[in-house]
Amino acid sequence: MKLLIANKNYSSWSLRAWLALRAVGQPFAEERIALGQADTRERILRFSPSGKVPCLVEDGLTVWDSLAIIETLAERFPQLWPATARERATARAISAEMHSGFTALRSQMPMNIRRRRPLAQRSPECEADIARIVQLWTDCRRRHGAGGAFLFGSFGAADVMYAPVAFRFQSYGVAPQAEAGAYLAALLAHPAMREWEAAALAETETVAAFESQD
Repeated sequence: MKLLIANKNYSSWSLRAWLALRAVGQPFAEERIALGQADTRERILRFSPSGKVPCLVEDGLTVWDSLAIIETLAERFPQLWPATARERATARAISAEMHSGFTALRSQMPMNIRRRRPLAQRSPECEADIARIVQLWTDCRRRHGAGGAFLFGSFGAADVMYAPVAFRFQSYGVAPQAEAGAYLAALLAHPAMREWEAAALAETETVAAFESQD
C-alpha cells in the first residue's frame, strides 16, 4: 500500500489520509511530492487521475480524495467510525461538513504548521466558521466522548477530518476554552500528529499560496 502526499507543512488533505492509516495501524509507504514545482501536477497525475493528493494505491486499486480514502479503509477497519449506527451517522455528518464547508477559515487560515502568529484581522465569516467548529467539538465531546479524549471517545475518522483545524488553530493563535480547548490539546498531543508536525517543521520549501500575507 502506498500513499501519495504533498508537503506536510501545507497539505491538510494529505494529513487526513495519513492519519487514518496510522490510526488503524496499516503499514504503508509514502511518496511525497512538493507543491508549487514545475513538475508537481505531472508527477501527481502518474498516480492520481484527479491530479490532486492524497491518493492511495494498492494492488491496482487507486483511491483519491481524503474522505474516500477514509471510507475505503473503514471497510477493512470499521473501528475508524463509532460503534453505534446513531453515532456513526453523527460522525459522518460532521466529517462531511468539514469536507465541504468552512471555506472562509480555509481561505484566511491555510494550513501552515511553521507559522506561529495570529492573523491581524479575521473576517466575520471566518469567525463564524471558528464558532461552528468550537460548537461541534464541544457538543460531540459532551454527548459522545464517553470520557475519552476525542470526539467519539477513541481516535477515529471524525478526529482525522478535524486534525488540520488543530494545526490551523495553533498556527493562527485560536485558543478555544473548556471542552473544545481540551480537545484541541488532545489532537495536538496525539503521537501521529506530533510525528507529522516534526516532519513539517523540517521541510524547507515555501509555497506562496499557503503563506498568509497579513
